[in-house]
Amino acid sequence: MRFGNGRQSDNVEDRRGARGGRSGLRMGRGKIGVGTIVLALVAMYFGVDPSVVLNTGLGGGVPVETPAGAPPANDAEARFVSMVLADTEATWQAIFEQGGGRYVEPKLVLFTGATRTACGVGQAAMGPFYCPGDQKVYIDLAFYDELRTRFRAPGDFAQAYVIAHEVGHHVQNLLGISGKVHEARQRLSEAEGNQLSVRLELQADCFSGVWAHHADRARQILEAGDIEEALGAAAAIGDDRLQKQAQGYAVPDSFTHGSSAQRVRWFKQGLASGDLKHCDTFSARSL
Repeated sequence: MRFGNGRQSDNVEDRRGARGGRSGLRMGRGKIGVGTIVLALVAMYFGVDPSVVLNTGLGGGVPVETPAGAPPANDAEARFVSMVLADTEATWQAIFEQGGGRYVEPKLVLFTGATRTACGVGQAAMGPFYCPGDQKVYIDLAFYDELRTRFRAPGDFAQAYVIAHEVGHHVQNLLGISGKVHEARQRLSEAEGNQLSVRLELQADCFSGVWAHHADRARQILEAGDIEEALGAAAAIGDDRLQKQAQGYAVPDSFTHGSSAQRVRWFKQGLASGDLKHCDTFSARSL
């Protein structure tokens, strides 16, 4: 990616207890950290609105928070995340203004192990996530090690895609989409609710493609191989691939994020069109 010495966002909160460490949530018999990530959890939780699931299975553990501040200037990973966030801010501000609206910028929280959120206690084992209650994206940067090694999806644009996907959930929140989906799920069976979740996640993938489309047109951020990196990441975290890796087979009715092919398709849809209207996964007959 071509960011160079691009602008960094002022909306990054650094809650990491030890710079680059892997502090965890103490849970009586041990602690939950990035090292305990299992494929089944990632399949279930990557990018999903955590308000439904954050408080399950956590026992009485409460993370000890470090006062939030700006990341240190010499932290290359944090600087990259900050530049990606800044680029999403510029892109979505322009898109909302063109539509006569106002874009409210989300915060991005760096943490290790576990942290408090308006949606409950968030764990690194869930992967990056967005909380609509406080309009913040949460990420333990150690997830990028998992993305590169366990999911074999290396590259800076693969990392940028992860952030853009979560920011896509923020856009859905601002547009009232995620709220309507949450309400609708309360009236549906588990299988039907999962289908809605898939459509919500695929739309966030499409929105991340919309960001890449406009960011490249305005600032020429893409280099050779970047799109392949994003597509590789999208494919690596498809429900079917993750379930097959975890248990040897896939159960489509349990999908919450979409198959690898679907995630790739909708990212490409947003990338090619740059138009939110082309991201209407809820009206699409075929995903």
